[in-house]
Amino acid sequence: MEKNILLIGGSYGIGLEMAKTLSKDHKVYVASRSNDELSNLDVTHIPFDALTDDLSEKQIPEQLDGFVYCPGSINLKPFKTMGMDTIQKDMEINFFGLVRTVKTIMNRMNEGSSMVFFSTVAVGTGMPFHTSVSAAKGAIEGFARALAAEYAPKVRVNVIAPSLVDTPLSERLLSNDKKKEMMSERHPLKRVGTAHDIANMATFLLDSNNSWITGQVIGVDGGMSSLNVSS
Repeated sequence: MEKNILLIGGSYGIGLEMAKTLSKDHKVYVASRSNDELSNLDVTHIPFDALTDDLSEKQIPEQLDGFVYCPGSINLKPFKTMGMDTIQKDMEINFFGLVRTVKTIMNRMNEGSSMVFFSTVAVGTGMPFHTSVSAAKGAIEGFARALAAEYAPKVRVNVIAPSLVDTPLSERLLSNDKKKEMMSERHPLKRVGTAHDIANMATFLLDSNNSWITGQVIGVDGGMSSLNVSS
């Protein structure tokens, strides 16, 4: 059955991969700043900036079966050199932008609908230089669990916690072959993630066939969070 699915930030990377897959069977709305990569897809684009725009003023469906919030940041800096502006920006794009958007669309979510948010492996596994992004993504995990409890059984809410994924957001960390090899070696599965890896899990969580999953933070991280294979 065709569903209405709203993606916030679906023009690149993981969101774009989701739009490609979901638009084959569902009505997909992509609210993002640009639509450069969406022209060949059967989706409805809604111009939207999660930092500055009010989604309630946009033409979005009255009823939604799926919702995914994709905007995020990767600011990796030593805490001693990090300004408060960096921490505030990370909280704004990752967490407060999400909360504002959810506030707007929560009453549109249908019975049995699903919401998917994104965290990071660094919340559950302490990593140097991740203080700002870990704080913002950790807020998402707590928010998601509480929201899942409050809206059960009507709405399912889950979080995906990836490790490093090869997307435009992480291009600075994977800008040459040496960096890619070094980052790959850190993972038990000896590669960094792809947008397709993460989009697959998000699509799985949106599917009503998987309707007994809620309030979960699911690691899609090449084994980074749970395996130690160093010798």
